Amino acid sequence: MKSIIFKYAVVLTVFLTGVIGCKKTEITIPPLQGHFTDTTGSYLVKDDPNTEYKIPVGLTTTVNTETSVTISVSSPSNAQSGIQYTILNPTVIIPAGKALDYIKVKGIYSGFPLGANRRDTLIFTISSGRTGDFNQRYTLIMQGACDVKLNNLLGAYPNTNEVFGTTPYGPYITTISAVQSISATSGTITVDNIWDYGWNPITFTLDWSNGNKITLVEQSGIGDAATFNPPYPGQDVSVRPFAGSNGTFDYCNSKLTLKMQLGVTGLGWFPSLYTVTMQR
Repeated sequence: MKSIIFKYAVVLTVFLTGVIGCKKTEITIPPLQGHFTDTTGSYLVKDDPNTEYKIPVGLTTTVNTETSVTISVSSPSNAQSGIQYTILNPTVIIPAGKALDYIKVKGIYSGFPLGANRRDTLIFTISSGRTGDFNQRYTLIMQGACDVKLNNLLGAYPNTNEVFGTTPYGPYITTISAVQSISATSGTITVDNIWDYGWNPITFTLDWSNGNKITLVEQSGIGDAATFNPPYPGQDVSVRPFAGSNGTFDYCNSKLTLKMQLGVTGLGWFPSLYTVTMQR
């Protein structure tokens, strides 16, 4: 009997020691806060009404009710709502049981004119509805995408300058009066008033499949040769590519550099490079 009592006494002692030695673990539930999951981003605004930029807004924990987080927007570059951008949902509503949703920003392509080099900054701040102590600000850089669209090249280029050999001239006005698509990465432009002396339009080919190149095929019927070389009155002007020298274009900045060789039709070609630089 004594041994049985001793046995149970030992078991009880071990049990009590285990209970006494087990400490209670505290579980800390984080406060419910809204925050941006990142702090910076960049957005190329395309000529497509269906595109938008999403900025993720998160919660520190999920809850069983929907949660609203209100965002305010400022712009140190003076971007205007309705001109450069639209915010589709200034209040983000995160569904019950979820911890993430998005601010949806739609850039307005016409607010970033071709050649204007406009670049805007939008600063998003969590202003109410679960503000927190981290990632409360998101900076978005916006600028117009430079996807080549030939129609955007149409119109006047009042800052046109040229050099024939070593002789400069300008500025004067040239005009792209027509464009024609050839493929997804090439097309033609028709340029009026090259030489600024009554010449007929000249057509060039643009190719942006691998760099932005401008070439032309040989053309005649351009104008009176006496306009650039007096000994040839009444003779016709021809143009052709200048050997080893293609033109280029900077679509984003509305700048085109045309390179060609001038000649008198049926007689020959002048050795000097003729360069025309067109700028809005």
